[in-house]
Amino acid sequence: MSRKQDVFIKEENEGILERYELSMERIHSMLKETEIKEPFGSYFKANVNLFLMLKSILDKVKNPEWFQTDFEELEQQNKQEYKELMPDAYESSYANPAYCVAQLGEEFGTILSFLYAENYSLIPYAYENRLYEITIHCELFIEIYNRFEDEVTLEGIKDSIYYFYSDYADILVAKRTEEQINPDYDFAKDIIMNSDISDLRYLFRYGEYISENEIGIARYLNSVSAEVIDKMAVTYVEGYKKGFVAAGIDLSKKKTVNIRFHLGFERMIKRAIELFAEINLEPVIYRTAVSRINKSGIRKNGYTTTSVNKQYEYDHRMDETYFLDSAFLDRKVNVIKNTYENNKELAKGNAGPAVVETFGEAPFEPKNKKENAALSSKQQELSVELASTVGRIVNEYMPRSEYSFTIIAFPLPEISENFEEIFEETIKVNTLDQELYLKIQETLIRELNEAKFIKVKGKDGNQTDIMVSMQENENKEKYTNFENCLADVNIPVGEVFTSPKLEGTKGTLNVSEVYLNELKFVNLKLVFEDGVIKEYDCDNFDTEEENQKFIKENLLMNRETLPIGEFAIGTNTTAYVMANRYHIVYKLPILIVEKMGPHFAVGDTCYSMSEENRIFNPDGKEVTAKENSYSKLRHTDMKKAYFNIHTDITIPYDEIGEITSVHEDGTCVNIMKDGRFVLEGTQMLNEPFMAK
Repeated sequence: MSRKQDVFIKEENEGILERYELSMERIHSMLKETEIKEPFGSYFKANVNLFLMLKSILDKVKNPEWFQTDFEELEQQNKQEYKELMPDAYESSYANPAYCVAQLGEEFGTILSFLYAENYSLIPYAYENRLYEITIHCELFIEIYNRFEDEVTLEGIKDSIYYFYSDYADILVAKRTEEQINPDYDFAKDIIMNSDISDLRYLFRYGEYISENEIGIARYLNSVSAEVIDKMAVTYVEGYKKGFVAAGIDLSKKKTVNIRFHLGFERMIKRAIELFAEINLEPVIYRTAVSRINKSGIRKNGYTTTSVNKQYEYDHRMDETYFLDSAFLDRKVNVIKNTYENNKELAKGNAGPAVVETFGEAPFEPKNKKENAALSSKQQELSVELASTVGRIVNEYMPRSEYSFTIIAFPLPEISENFEEIFEETIKVNTLDQELYLKIQETLIRELNEAKFIKVKGKDGNQTDIMVSMQENENKEKYTNFENCLADVNIPVGEVFTSPKLEGTKGTLNVSEVYLNELKFVNLKLVFEDGVIKEYDCDNFDTEEENQKFIKENLLMNRETLPIGEFAIGTNTTAYVMANRYHIVYKLPILIVEKMGPHFAVGDTCYSMSEENRIFNPDGKEVTAKENSYSKLRHTDMKKAYFNIHTDITIPYDEIGEITSVHEDGTCVNIMKDGRFVLEGTQMLNEPFMAK
């Protein structure tokens, strides 16, 4: 069966084939040239070898028999392609800014490392036979090479790079935007639906780095019964459907579902695609962004694999410094706007993301390097503006009030030698008795609805001491501040949450260790005043300046502050006990961790851009605490209303001293004490602690 994507890729390739061949011929000739002296000669030879490797891949993937090569040979080929980025080899790679600066000098080292990293990132495009992207990068490389043959200047190199990304934004940004909504980009779908998944050689067709995690999870899922796969897929798809029911959105009007997953889960994803087809949803499946022009920090959006080297990704997280300015921002925004306008029916038909997250990798603690590219203060402001503006454009064509989502998570083999046991336990956690939790959480909500404030205090070194202000509720028989969250959009079951009132919310939130946005934060401390972050610190680095810079870049996303968008109490003690039994608490994703204690989200509320949707708990009460003093600004100033960030920070049960509901008249009712539920009617949640 031919891929739809191949049709327009073939037409595009025919239009650029001559430029590709001329570029490759010119690059190949550089191997014999000696005009560029050391140390730069070796750098350019390394780039030449990169492009020749890309040409070799392009030649191989044209031959269907290549993927019939022995598994071991394909695995070795994959490792060879990504070898230079692996931690040990990375220390002496031009992709490493520190090494590049050491070899080429401070003036050119960092920018040439960026160029090398961008060229390296083209490997997946070679597997998709996308000649256009490879050709234009060849031409950029040749232009930079030519500059070094003359009297090169840093400004000259910067000009070449800036105008490249500015000129090709029309193509690179437009393609990335369209592939996120157009099911005709079916490269991954074809692999999933038309490969023999029992033959693990299919993994190497993607062109991504394939580690023992991807091989191990695929092998494991091939070993389980069809019933287990069906249980996983049904939980995932049913959770998606329930999200539409809970939000009162008509799913029958939608045509596509965006499936995001970790490679190795194809057997489950294939079954999910079949189940989605039964409700007339076609999958949109795209890889995480390749070029820096479409990336945002180190966050990933699309199908992924285990990172070949997280330090490499961290080192290049701000490489857009070489092209981000006001003119570029306007150009990128216009391209995205026009692409959505030209594909507005596709956007309107998109039902939202269905995400399979993974966990188990060792938490990453980055090293700061002075050689890394960095955004200026002005560029930080522009990056915030860009994210906000794009968020508004997406909401214009895909209104948040008209789509839903679901997220489910499973472990990777790297998690421990008990991987298979943990996987089986995770399936149990993902399919807990919702009716039981429904009743317990209704009891919890009844008390929380009486609160004017919720007081949360830590213990045993945890310095949390915060008063969370609740929204007014004049009719508790009809309305509720807290949503009763079961296993729909966020699987597994187990939390009650609200959008707190910012005014009056104050105090300190502290967590000993937490894993946020793929980064480990040590002893994270946030101080709030009227619901917004006033001070922040952590213990990741030796100096306060480094720690605060780390938080601003990777938690505040270059903003000066963020509000509390959500306060919740997680009730899934079964997950917590499982995590402690296998010593994996700090390897779990926030999706599960947020169900394992009280948590606070910084950024937007859970109802961002869908505040007008009416939400009802199973007991019939309508959720009314859906906005705060920021999101209310959507009626007058959209730019100030939303942050396009929602990051959950959970305090583990064992670090909780108390959670107390404080009534209007001063009455205090304990919800939790010393990490255990003490409210009458919720003590059943403590049973897993006693059974551990």
